[in-house]
Amino acid sequence: MTTARTSTARRSFRLGRRSLVAALAGLGVMLTPLPALASATAPTASPASTSPILAPDQAAQVVVNTAMAQRGKPYVWAASGPRAFDCSGLTLYAFRAAGISLPHSSSMQSRMGTPVSRAQLRPGDLVFFHSPVSHVGIYIGHGQIVHAPTTGDVVKVSSISYMGLYAGARRLA
Repeated sequence: MTTARTSTARRSFRLGRRSLVAALAGLGVMLTPLPALASATAPTASPASTSPILAPDQAAQVVVNTAMAQRGKPYVWAASGPRAFDCSGLTLYAFRAAGISLPHSSSMQSRMGTPVSRAQLRPGDLVFFHSPVSHVGIYIGHGQIVHAPTTGDVVKVSSISYMGLYAGARRLA
């Protein structure tokens, strides 16, 4: 049985809760349901993305830092930044920041610089995939690359094995 008193108490509680939610939203605080919060905070970061990436020289450091700063930007075919990238557009953009010119083609980039064995990879090296070469990323250490994977995705850090067929690597910086 609901009385006038319990009905008024419920209404006051709802109004108080709405006021609190509105006040928090005005402060930029978002309330997230616990299951969503748990999945959002689950540890998914790789060692390379949680610790500083130290490249072997200043040019390679600029390449890595520039590419990493683009994470989250969308993949758009033939885009070379700064709002969107395709794979070779990202590498072109990052190397340009270090004063190194590259063509906007993963295949053409795969013929530049010095070949590097997989065992000798260093942060800042270009890493190529498929045969013929059709994808490129930048090695950042710990078996990880930063790259613009494909339509519908964003610039992100992935395992070097994410793209499948490894085709080689080149050092330019």
